[in-house]
Amino acid sequence: MLTNRRPSFRSCFGAIIVAALFLTSCRFLSGPFGGTFKPFTTVESVSTNGSSLAEPFGVAIKEDVVFISDGLNGKIVRISGETVQDFAVGLNTPSAIAFAPDGSLVVADTGSHTIKKIGQDGRISVIAGTEGRPGDADGPASEALFNAPVGVSVFENGKIAVADTYNDKIKIINDGAVTTIAGSGRGFADGTGPNAKFNTPCGVSVWGDGSILVADTMNSRVRLISASGLVSTVAGNGEPAIVDGSLPEARFVRPNAITAGPDGSIFIADNNSLRQIRNSPFPVVETLTMKRRGFVDGPTGLAAFNRISGLAVNDDGYVYAADSDNGAVRKIYSARIVDLEKQEVIDRSRRTDASEFRIRQPARWPFDPPEARRDIAGTLGEIRGEYKGADSFVRFHNGLDIAGAYGETTRFLWDETVLDPLSAENFETLRELIRLPSIGYIHVRLGRDSSGRPLGDERFQFDPGMTGVRVRRGSRFRAGEPVGTLNAMNHVHMIAGPNGDEMNALGALLLPGVTDTIAPVIEETAIYDENWQPIETKSADGRNILTGKVRIVVRAFDRIDGNPERRRLGVFRLGYLLMKSEHWIRGDVSWTINFDRNPSPEAVKFAYAPQSKSGPTGETIFRYIVTNNVNGSSFSEGFFDPNGLEPGKWVVRVFAADYFGNTSAKDINFEVSK
Repeated sequence: MLTNRRPSFRSCFGAIIVAALFLTSCRFLSGPFGGTFKPFTTVESVSTNGSSLAEPFGVAIKEDVVFISDGLNGKIVRISGETVQDFAVGLNTPSAIAFAPDGSLVVADTGSHTIKKIGQDGRISVIAGTEGRPGDADGPASEALFNAPVGVSVFENGKIAVADTYNDKIKIINDGAVTTIAGSGRGFADGTGPNAKFNTPCGVSVWGDGSILVADTMNSRVRLISASGLVSTVAGNGEPAIVDGSLPEARFVRPNAITAGPDGSIFIADNNSLRQIRNSPFPVVETLTMKRRGFVDGPTGLAAFNRISGLAVNDDGYVYAADSDNGAVRKIYSARIVDLEKQEVIDRSRRTDASEFRIRQPARWPFDPPEARRDIAGTLGEIRGEYKGADSFVRFHNGLDIAGAYGETTRFLWDETVLDPLSAENFETLRELIRLPSIGYIHVRLGRDSSGRPLGDERFQFDPGMTGVRVRRGSRFRAGEPVGTLNAMNHVHMIAGPNGDEMNALGALLLPGVTDTIAPVIEETAIYDENWQPIETKSADGRNILTGKVRIVVRAFDRIDGNPERRRLGVFRLGYLLMKSEHWIRGDVSWTINFDRNPSPEAVKFAYAPQSKSGPTGETIFRYIVTNNVNGSSFSEGFFDPNGLEPGKWVVRVFAADYFGNTSAKDINFEVSK
């Protein structure tokens, strides 16, 4: 039978892995592993037979059946072969799930602040905690209080380990009582009982003879609680990064979930990557998948995920992952006989429909009064930073900037439920933000007024001394409720669309009164050879003489109705058309650069030429390389090649268009010699 309960390894194994932090030459004993390491080879998406998973989070396996919690839909889904059906409904943002010895399913029902049980008949009952009442109290299970618990795991004797996430504690439910075994408030410390500290722990996994592995999420560490109650750090030094190597050298970003396989290997869901402390003579951490966000099946080294939240391993060593922001369940095969050279890489990226997206809620602006038009200060796809050369740090702007006054209250556009356990980031910086499933809000003092005082909304949980803020998974906000107040950036940056599928907010959001009748301005054009040298050879009548492949660069910007003239926005799309004369057009416009969706980060230097720059201060210059191709996740270098054209006078007409269809054009005259 396949379960998500860990095999019973000898208790010495926990001591060995902790000792490895100090004795890097220490070797794992072969006994606890029960075998040799098997390399992972491929990732495939598990078929849900057309059924939709809004936010898969927890994973549990029983025999050949996979169970998934769907946080957004508040249910547990059962997948058996090609059959997908609801197993239990009516939950409140369920998170981790685990099977108990009696066959019931234990659920961390995060939104209700309880731990629940689902019988084999699908009936739901509360094991511990009080429905809808957050708090921190041990004692009889019916009187105990949790604060949005996210992680659960079950011992072979039926005891339940709980990651009481926003109390920063690890608790045990046993014989009808709840007891804290480690943790005493947000922080970091090894030790026993209340001397140990955690920071937003999201994952727990029973391991060995009474030990518990902990994904200590905001401490960027993997921790171990021994059977005697001693908390030790297994791997990670607290500096967020993806660094492989020995346990003392390895680093993690945001470990969210943790589990162990039948051979003793430990698997960690680290933000968008799957990491492993593998079964080898020396304990080392390695990354099995790509480090960046995506949705790609194929060889493990090329496979990509988008916020892995839950993990389970079957008896054959196959890992199942809840790929939350991709809305998918993924299966990672080990020791599978495949031809890696012939293995297909499949990009399964979702594409949210902007027209459907924009009608989910009534139109409003993120300020009061909700119908009053505001200045659009920035659009998706604009360069941020200054591009001086290959080593320049530049990025794409991934949202829509809406101007406001310093300290002005920013309000939620839509009704939404917080799903990411770490939705709030960058406290007391200019990039402070909260990310909800559909919309993100940046440059806002979350839950605070202009002087930094809390607004009194308990959904924003502030650390003592106002050193940080968290918003619990399962928190629900309604359109018009305050997000917080604008910081010194004097605008709110709105991100439209799920993580990894950000859309152009002009098309995705309904903002009353937005019109645009102003066409983009093409300031100048330039032609360069393959080595970025300007084309200077000209004919007698001033035409460029082209003899080989060239790059075409267009300097352009857009404006929108109601904006001040000084405001320069990025162009929505650009392209070009080859013409023999004004009366003969060869083919259709080749739209090469398109900002309907946020491009891949690596594409910024394919879209923009050197001297491009944009930011909160200084001059704004957008120089687009229209011969390159940038469209969503795809991008490539391109050239205009006159070879094959008949000798004579030609024209390349370049185009710049805004989101509303206003288009400008400018001609580049050139000559092809005999």
